Amino acid sequence: MKRQPLLVLLLLLLTAALTHAQNMISVKGTVSDKGTPLPGVSVQLKDTSTGTITDISGKFSLQVPADGQLVFSFIGYISQELAVNGRTEISIELKEDLKQLEEVVVVGYGTQKKSDLTGSVASVKAEDLSAYPVAGATQALQGRMAGVQVQSNNGEPGGSFKVRIRGGSSINASSDPIFVVDGFVGGTLPPPEDIASIEVLKDASATAIYGSRGANGVILVTTKKGKSGQFRISYNTSYSVQKEINRLELLNAKEFAAYINEITPESYDLNSLPYDTDWQEEVLQQGSIQNHQLSVSGGNENVNYYISGVYYDQKGIILNSATKRYSITSNINIKATDHLSFGTNLFARRTNTDGVDTQESGGGTNDAGVITSAMVFSPAQGIYDENGNFTTSEIGDPRDNPYAIATQKLNNKVADRLQGNAFAELALMEGLKFRSSLGVSVDNSRNGIFIPTTLNAGRNVGGEGTISTAKNATVLNENYLSWNHIFMEDHQLSMMAGYSYQSSRNESWLSKGQSFISNSTEFWDLGGASVWQRPESKLAEWTLASFYARANYNYKSRYMLTFNARYDGSSTFSKNNKWGFFPSGAIAWNVGEEEFLKGNELVSQLKLRASYGVTGNTAIGPYQSLARFSPQFAVIGGSTVNAFVPSSVANDNLTWETTGQMDLGVNVGFWDDRLTFEADYYRKVTTDLLFSVPLPEYTGYGTQLKNIGSIENKGLELAINSVNMTGAFEWETGFNISFNRNKVLSLPDGLDIMYESAPGSMVGLGDTQILREGQPVGAFYGWIYDGVYQEGDTFIEGGGFEQEAGGEKYRDISGLDDEGEQTNTPDGQLNNADRTVIGNPNPDFIWGLNNSFKYKGFDLNIFFQGSQGNDILSYTLLELERVSGMTNSTKNALNRWTPTNTDTDFPKASAGRARKVSTRFVYDGSYVRLKNISLGYTLPQNMLQNLKISSVRFYVSAQNIWTSTSYPGVDPEVNYMSSGSANGNLNQGLDYGSYPNAKSYTFGMNVNF
Repeated sequence: MKRQPLLVLLLLLLTAALTHAQNMISVKGTVSDKGTPLPGVSVQLKDTSTGTITDISGKFSLQVPADGQLVFSFIGYISQELAVNGRTEISIELKEDLKQLEEVVVVGYGTQKKSDLTGSVASVKAEDLSAYPVAGATQALQGRMAGVQVQSNNGEPGGSFKVRIRGGSSINASSDPIFVVDGFVGGTLPPPEDIASIEVLKDASATAIYGSRGANGVILVTTKKGKSGQFRISYNTSYSVQKEINRLELLNAKEFAAYINEITPESYDLNSLPYDTDWQEEVLQQGSIQNHQLSVSGGNENVNYYISGVYYDQKGIILNSATKRYSITSNINIKATDHLSFGTNLFARRTNTDGVDTQESGGGTNDAGVITSAMVFSPAQGIYDENGNFTTSEIGDPRDNPYAIATQKLNNKVADRLQGNAFAELALMEGLKFRSSLGVSVDNSRNGIFIPTTLNAGRNVGGEGTISTAKNATVLNENYLSWNHIFMEDHQLSMMAGYSYQSSRNESWLSKGQSFISNSTEFWDLGGASVWQRPESKLAEWTLASFYARANYNYKSRYMLTFNARYDGSSTFSKNNKWGFFPSGAIAWNVGEEEFLKGNELVSQLKLRASYGVTGNTAIGPYQSLARFSPQFAVIGGSTVNAFVPSSVANDNLTWETTGQMDLGVNVGFWDDRLTFEADYYRKVTTDLLFSVPLPEYTGYGTQLKNIGSIENKGLELAINSVNMTGAFEWETGFNISFNRNKVLSLPDGLDIMYESAPGSMVGLGDTQILREGQPVGAFYGWIYDGVYQEGDTFIEGGGFEQEAGGEKYRDISGLDDEGEQTNTPDGQLNNADRTVIGNPNPDFIWGLNNSFKYKGFDLNIFFQGSQGNDILSYTLLELERVSGMTNSTKNALNRWTPTNTDTDFPKASAGRARKVSTRFVYDGSYVRLKNISLGYTLPQNMLQNLKISSVRFYVSAQNIWTSTSYPGVDPEVNYMSSGSANGNLNQGLDYGSYPNAKSYTFGMNVNF
C-alpha cells in the first residue's frame, strides 16, 4: 500500500507526457519575399529556445505544439508571429523593413544613416536599374531622380549618354559627373544587373569630399555582394525586338520630280519615273536585343562572394550597326580576424561594335551619313544604276546613296576594360579603423575604318583604310582613417581623414593608307596601300594628389553638423595654380526627433537642411597651360625636312573652374512614411570658366585657354513617394520634377562670344549660337522668320536676302545710330545686326513618374518621363525645307508658295536660296514619353518545390512605345554634336541626321536556384 502514491505519480507523469506528445506536431513550410525564397530566416517557437533556420530554398521543418506560436525574423525584414493552429504546412511571406533597409546610404569614403544626412543625396534601387533592357546603367537613371538629367546622344548600339546634375556647370570644360565604382574614382559602370545601388551626390556638402572633381556632381555605384548563409544561382534573360520611334514624311518620286521641275523645268517626265524609292525603308531594319546574366553568390560569416557574367547583343535598327558586350563582375570579401578584413572587386568587359555613319563621316560637303542621305537623296533613283554600280545623287552634290553608305563602309571598334580594386581594413581600436585600397584600370581599344572604292570617298583615292588604337592606364591609391565615438550618451562624433594619389597614362596611335589593289583586305593590310598617309602617335600623362577630411557631429539624432575639406594638387594646371582648397559645411535639424513631434500620427519625419561649399572642375586635357609645338614639314634646298612650329601660348595662371553652391532642403514624411516629400532649392555659381579665347591674327595663334567669366545654375527639385495601397493589392508611386535655370553671369569685357555648330555640308552658314551675359549657355542665334513675301509687299533691302514674292521674309529689328552703335530701332535694312537670341535648348523642367502595382503573383510597372520648355534647332529640316532643288524635302513642301497657293508661310522652290538660321527651324522640343510598361508574373512556390527552383518570374514589357510631342522631327530626344565634353555644353538641342532612338518589345525571365 505504501507504493500506491508513487505508482499514481508515475502514471500521472506518463499520461501528461503522452498527452504532450500527442499535442506535438511536425510543421514544415517555406519563407519567401514576393515569391523569392529567403534562406537563413530564424523560425523560433515563441518564448522558448526551440527553433531552426530556413535552408537555401527557404524551407524549414520543426517539431512544435499544435497550439504554439512561431516567430519568423530576418535582418532587413519585419518580424512576424503566426499561430500554428494544428497545421502541418505553413508558408509565409516576410515584408521588407523599409526603414531599416534605407537607413544606411553610401557617401564619399563611407556610409551614413539616411536620417543623419545633411546633404542632398538621391538613390536608385537595384530593381529600378534592371526594370527593362538598357545599353548601360547610365540609361537606367533617366527620369528616376530629381536634379539628374540623362539624354541619349543617339540611339546607335553602343552609343553614349549625357548626364547633367543640376545643369551644366561649364562652357569649354566637361560638365560630366564623376563616377565612383566601389571606391574607384573615375571607374566604369558595370551592367545594371550587377549593381546593388546608385547614390547621386548633388550638393556641395556631399560632393566637396571629391574636391576638384566634384563640381559636376558625383555618382557612387555599389556592386552586389554575397550574403552570409546564402548560396544562390540566378539567371536573368530577355529578348527584345526594336523599331525606330518615328520617320520623317518625305516627298515621293512624283512629288519630288514636280518640285524639281519648278526650279529646273523638264528635269523629269512625271509620267515616266522608273523608281519610287523610300530610302528610309531601305536602310532601316528590325533591330533586336538579347541579354543574359548568370550569377553565383553566397558565403558565411567570414567569407562572401559574388560572381556574375553578362552577355549583351544588340542588332541596330540601321543596316550593319550592332554591338556585343561581354562582362564579368567578381566581388570577394574576407573577414580574416576580428580586427582585419580585406577584399577585391574585379570588373572585365569587352565590347565589339559595328558602327555606321549617321551624319557626316568626314565633315566634307559630299560626305553625308546614312540617315542624312536617306532624307535628302532623290526618291526618283534606285539603289543601282544600269551598270550595276551604286547610284550617286543626280541633284546637288554627288552624294553616295544611303544603302551604299550603310552596307559598304566598315567601321569596327573593339574595346577592352579591366578594372580592379583591392582593399584592406584594420580595426586599430574601438571605433577607429584604417582602410587602404589600390585600384587599377586599363582600357585598350582598336578602331578600324575602311572606305572601299564603291563609295565616292574611296573611289577617288583607290580605297582608304585606317587603324587607330588607344591605351589608358590609371592607378589609384586611397588611404584613410575613420573614427566613430559616442560620448555622454547623446553626442556622436565621427571623423575621417585620408590621402589619395591617382595617375593616368594615355597612349594613342594611328595609321592610314590609300590606293589598295582590292577592297577585300579591308583595313587589315595597310602595308598593301601604295599611298601611305602620315602616321600619328600621342602620349599624355597626369597625376592628382589629394588630402581630404570630414567631420560629422550628431546630438540625439536631432541636430547634425557636417564639415568636408579637400586639398588637391593637379599636374594639369599651371605652375602658379597646382593646388586648390575645397571646403564645405552643412547643418540639419531633425525636427521629427523632437519631443513635441515624436509619435505624431500625421507627421512621421521632418528634417530641415542647409549647406554651402566649394568644388572644382579639372576636366581639361594635360599640358593646356604650356606653350606647345606642332610638327610641320618644310622644304629646304628642294628637300622635305621635319620642323616644329609654335601652336599655343603658355598661360602660367591657368587654374580650375570653381563652383560655389548653396542648398536648402526639407524632408517630410506623413502617416508613418506612407507619403514622403523631399524638396531642395539650390544656387550654383561657377567662376574662372575655362574657355578657348580667340587671339588676334597677328599673333600667329588661333586661341588660348583662359579662365574667364562665370555662369549660374539655380533651381528647385521635388521628389514625392507614396504607398497608396497595401495588403493583397499593393500600389506605390514615385514622382520627381526638377526646375533649373542656366545663365551666363559675366564674360570678358561683357562682350558676346558667337560660334558655329553647323555640319560640314553647310559650310558658310555662319554663327549659330551665342554666349551673352544674361542668356543661357548654348542659346540659338539667328533671324526672326516672318513668313513669305506676297505680291505687292514692300521688300526689306539687304544683300543675300530674297526680295520677291514667295521668298523668305525676315524681321528688321535693329539698326545703327550716327556713331555706328547698334540700336533696337528698325532701319529698313536686313543684315547681321538683325540677328538675335531665337531659342533656348535648356528645358524649363524635367520629370519622371513611376507607378508599381502588385497583386498576388502579378506585378505591373508604368514609367513616364518627360521634358518641358526646351528648344531644338533642326539642321535636318533646315536642309530639307530650304527647297532649293539640292535635296528631297518633307511633305510640308506640298504647301509651298506658288502663284495659286499664296496662303502659306512655306516659301516657294528657289535655286538661289541661301541657308539661314532663323526661328523657322527652331521648334519646341517638349515631350512626354511612356518610357516603360511591364507586366510580370511570379510562379507560385508550390509549383516549384519539386524542381529545386527558388523562384521563377516571367515578364513582358515595352519601351518608348508612346511619345507625345509637337516637334516635327524624328525624335525630340536628340543630341547632335553633344557627346564631347565641351560640345555637350555649347551644342545642346541640335538635330541633324542622328541615329534614331528605338521602341522595344521585350520578353524576359528571372530564375533563382
